[in-house]
Parts: sequence; C-alpha cells; structure tokens
Amino acid sequence: MKLLRFGFNGEEKPGIVDADGRVRDLSGIVPDISGAVLSDEGMQAIRDADITTLPIVSADTRLGPCVVGTGKFICIGLNYADHAAESGMDVPTEPVIFMKATSAICGPNDPIIIPRGSEKTDWEVELAVIIGKRAKYVTEADAMDYVAGYAVTNDVSERAFQLERLGQWTKGKSCDNYGQIGPWLVTRDEIKDPQNMTMWLTVNGKTMQNGSTKTMVYGVAHIVSYLSQFMSLQPGDVISTGTPPGVGMGKNPQQYLRPGDVVELGITGLGQQRQDVIADPE
Repeated sequence: MKLLRFGFNGEEKPGIVDADGRVRDLSGIVPDISGAVLSDEGMQAIRDADITTLPIVSADTRLGPCVVGTGKFICIGLNYADHAAESGMDVPTEPVIFMKATSAICGPNDPIIIPRGSEKTDWEVELAVIIGKRAKYVTEADAMDYVAGYAVTNDVSERAFQLERLGQWTKGKSCDNYGQIGPWLVTRDEIKDPQNMTMWLTVNGKTMQNGSTKTMVYGVAHIVSYLSQFMSLQPGDVISTGTPPGVGMGKNPQQYLRPGDVVELGITGLGQQRQDVIADPE
C-alpha cells in the first residue's frame, strides 16, 4: 500500500493511492496515518476496506508529510562510504546517530526555506524508515518486523550551522522545512529489498546525486536493531538512513542552495519530491 496525507498544512487527512494512481480519502476508515495505525494489526482495517468506493482526491491537492505524530526523527550520518570520502571523513566503525527536530518535518513538495544567516544550505536524498511497532533490544534477524514502511526524505542541512559552529549537528539539521517526507509511505510488503533501491537528486535540472542503497555501510535491519539497543523505537518514529555522494559540500567548488533554485529527488518505488527554494519570509 501507498499511504499518504493530503490537505492544507495542519489540516491533513489520511489517503491511499489506488491501482490507477489516484489518491483516495481514507478518513472514513482511519483517523490519520499515525503510529496508532502503523502496526500490522492497525493497517488491517485499511487492507480490508474496498478503496474503490472511497472519495477521489483532486490531483492538485497538497500532500503533507506521509506520517503524523512522529516522536523521534533519527538520522544516520556518513552511512555511504563514498559520501564519507567526499566529506573528508572516515567511514564510521558503528552507526553515527544524530537527531533532527520534528518541527523540521514538512510535506514532500513544500519549499526548502533558507534560514536567516544561512550561506550553506545543502541537499541530501535519503531513504526513510518508518517504525510500525515498539522496538527495544530487537535482533537484526527480527528487525524488519518492526518496520511499517519506507519513504523518500530530503535531509536538508545547513553546513555552516552544522560544522562550523560549536556543538553537535542538530542545529544544522533542524531548521524549519528541512525534512520533507513523502510523497507516501510504502508499506514494507511492497519493497522486496530496501538495500537495492536507486536514488537520485537534481538541482535546477542538473543531476547532483545518483546512487543506490546497495552502498550503505549499515543496512536497514542493522540500523533498526542497533538503535533499539539504546532507545525504544515507537510507532511513527522516522529513521533517515544516510545519503549517497553528490552533496553540495562535496563539490569543488562547493555549491549551495539559493532562493529560486528547484530541487527534485526520488527513490525507485517510493515516488519523488519537488521543492522550490525560498528565503525565510519571517
């Protein structure tokens, strides 16, 4: 299934993509695409529904983030060896973990907002893993049972805030609209191998990133198991699993986003996003 949320910001309703690619309104079946419905049992109500009878949503309706109520937005840094190399950093001996503020989360086609004082806003196409049930101390062999599904995310990053200011990476990762998620959550049964997915990103039509989840240092099952040793993962939590090479910081000369740019990105089987880059209006 491809589950999504549609409507004005803060007023989104749950939806599903039908066999013809049209969005159907799920609000009569479930209250929202949240942790409460992401378990295998919770999603059974959706599977049991005759979605061909549900209202069709206009194709030009805004899409919101494909999951709501996310308690933790966890990111894995330097998880592609070739990206670590372009960043001038060593491949980590275990997963590098940092948090992204949940207030950064927005819809897949919502704009990238350049914050005040930013000169180095960068792009990062990533595979997002959405947790479906509470996971604590799970083994790698069992880890995939705790995954509800997958989505595209853009882990937008302000490199000066992240690397040139004191402290950890959080403030360079958490600006408003620095976490586009969607267009939809694809349930895990539709993705045979999350370690064999092509991913790409363009800026103003020029290809910047063209990679594959094959080159992850640590795969999805390992990451879910690893994180669960340190914290319980809750339904609706999002794990952003790292980016392949081609980010602006790694280019020579470096290249960063400016108002007026257009970013497009996607992952095979998970859909794509499009974002206008704008200055912060506040």
